[in-house]
Amino acid sequence: MEILLLYAAVISLITAAVTVYDKIAAKKGAWRISEKTLLLLALAGGAAAELAVMLAIRHKTKHKKFMIGLPAMLILHVAIVAAAVLFIL
Repeated sequence: MEILLLYAAVISLITAAVTVYDKIAAKKGAWRISEKTLLLLALAGGAAAELAVMLAIRHKTKHKKFMIGLPAMLILHVAIVAAAVLFIL
């Protein structure tokens, strides 16, 4: 269980940092993180962090794939954790 919590914390921190970097790069016209990478990080467990950061810094908020996809991934993550708690642990 501790390993899963550590994984969630690490993937959330990485996802948040990458999202903030992409916002800064967008403002400077620098090299950007691809949307595919941002969505894969969210799917890998960073959906909650990416959604929170995205809304806080107003990044990608006009993109439907993020405004619909991230909450959907977050619901999926919650369902997986709930299933694990109820049926596995």
